[in-house]
Amino acid sequence: MAETGAVRVRFCPSPTGNPHVGMVRTALFNWAYARHTGGTFVFRIEDTDSARDSEESYQALLGALRWLGLNWDEGPEVGGPYGPYRQSERLDVYADVASRLIDGGQAYRCYCSQEELEERRERARQEGRTPGYDGACRDLSAAQARGFESAGREPVIRFRMPDRDFTWDDLVRGPITFAKEHVPDYVLVRANGEPLYTLVNPVDDALMRITHVLRGEDLLSSTPRQIALYEALHAIGVSDGTTPRFGHLPYVMGEGNRKLSKRDPESSLQMYRDEGYLPEALLNYLALLGWSMGDDEEFFGIAAMAAAFTLDRVSPNPARFDLKKCRAINGDWIRALPVGQITERIIPFLVDAHVIADPPTQEQREVLAQAVPLVQERMETLTQAVGMLAFLLVPQERFALDPADADAVLVPESIPSLSAAIESLSALDDWTTETIQDALRAALIDGLGLKPKVAYAPVRVAITGRRVSPPLFESMAILGRAICIARLEAASRR
Repeated sequence: MAETGAVRVRFCPSPTGNPHVGMVRTALFNWAYARHTGGTFVFRIEDTDSARDSEESYQALLGALRWLGLNWDEGPEVGGPYGPYRQSERLDVYADVASRLIDGGQAYRCYCSQEELEERRERARQEGRTPGYDGACRDLSAAQARGFESAGREPVIRFRMPDRDFTWDDLVRGPITFAKEHVPDYVLVRANGEPLYTLVNPVDDALMRITHVLRGEDLLSSTPRQIALYEALHAIGVSDGTTPRFGHLPYVMGEGNRKLSKRDPESSLQMYRDEGYLPEALLNYLALLGWSMGDDEEFFGIAAMAAAFTLDRVSPNPARFDLKKCRAINGDWIRALPVGQITERIIPFLVDAHVIADPPTQEQREVLAQAVPLVQERMETLTQAVGMLAFLLVPQERFALDPADADAVLVPESIPSLSAAIESLSALDDWTTETIQDALRAALIDGLGLKPKVAYAPVRVAITGRRVSPPLFESMAILGRAICIARLEAASRR
């Protein structure tokens, strides 16, 4: 779907809790559409809910977009012509607009209590009517309003919905119509003066010249209200009359065929960062949740995605989040990146696990240069590098055997193999992968008549601490003769 004109899209999360993958998917699709069209990606913070918003969550949002590489053209720390981009810094704007809507007749003060509202809703349900706001305060006289105020009632501000159905051509779902009885008057400003999402979102879209709104399917029902408010904003001179085009992205589903929730562990962006997922891989996988590159291509970077991103390839159907597939794609990215890049990304995890120094010593870097190629093909997450590489990097006094593997393999029957390995390796003139392999084969397979699996298992556990490890002979070459002999001797004395 080709679009003309200057495209302006926005990503406008609330800083509540930790960023989640559904939010990231929305940011990615908006970013990709802006980049594909040569448009503008606006990053806006919706932080008018003082009870739930936090500075910690705000900083987490900025850190998440930086880590993902989703750079924004306008927004916090970048600025732009329509700032500020934190709604908590724009409260005077919303107060002015709300006042002008009341003066223009598009909004009114509502004095209904919560108990009265619920009573009338319940009555509507019992009578088979739509249980929305019934317009009780729509046409109050000045005397009635004064009476409510003298009784101590504090009003909310409600928007006066036009008496008509609403239809729009959704960029993802096609023509959609909401009947007027399903879109009652709604609240713009709380009784305490705090503006709600229903006001601030369309006001900022209008003032920031947003042309396209790509957002989650869960916000579909709010679209008629926002279309009506855009029209009202034009009537009072706040906007130029442009109504953004809407595209509602499909749900991301979790286990049990239900919408992925913030409470689901796999929804947390921080979990993926902590477990060593690459941002390239996570974005790659999230792009597949509701969009297709075409030609069954599933491995690509976000630059390629942006080049191909069109809205006619966004599906309206729910997308299921498959953690196994996400993990597999992460493994593909680990294998695809240059070894030097993977090494640098592994280092923070090794530092956090106290395997190497911060910063790594020159000796540790030399070991990593030899060792990372041995494990790069085997990893699906960067955290796996800690278990795979620690035996090569920790000081000898901190080296430890896995208790279960040691008990299973380093039994009395393994002592002849360990003794033969010590003797053959001690006699080597050169210490290389090839000479180590030849010596152990001659001593254990030819000399003791053992099968390779039985022959090398005790040596592997003694050297690496585990039954499953990086390639044994290459690892021994990296460790050096003295450490290998010491570990074999220690294992033979268990």
